[in-house]
Amino acid sequence: MAKVTELVSALAAPLVEEAGCTLWDVEYVREAGQWFLRIYIDKEGGVSINDCEAVSRPLSDALDEADPIEGSYVLEVSSAGADRPLKKPEHFAQFMGSEVEVRLYRAMDGRKDHVGVLSGYENGNVTIETGAGPKTFEKKDVAQTRLYVRI
Repeated sequence: MAKVTELVSALAAPLVEEAGCTLWDVEYVREAGQWFLRIYIDKEGGVSINDCEAVSRPLSDALDEADPIEGSYVLEVSSAGADRPLKKPEHFAQFMGSEVEVRLYRAMDGRKDHVGVLSGYENGNVTIETGAGPKTFEKKDVAQTRLYVRI
């Protein structure tokens, strides 16, 4: 049986595209005793509240009709964000050459967070270019990689 996120992705993708956006990610998580179905969308130039609404309404109807999730949940549609996490190979490919923050499970070189320019991604291993040269982090050590936004 397919995972909830896979079923919802298949259902959401055409509706997201119809709204002029791309589907970035789908999460189905339990927080504070309640289930949340989160749909993250992206669009050249940024996502507006109107884009989220244009996806949310038809997606809510489609989810009610298809009924892929047992029980109640909260549907949220939002932008992937400027500091979005990179999870899929296509995310890494899209942002090759961009500045990222790699967060590790355990400290390496005295810290858990490393910032640099994304220069490689292979089989889950992430390589960044830093002032001290290239650093490669193994998949098993990486908790999260996200775009880095300078303030």
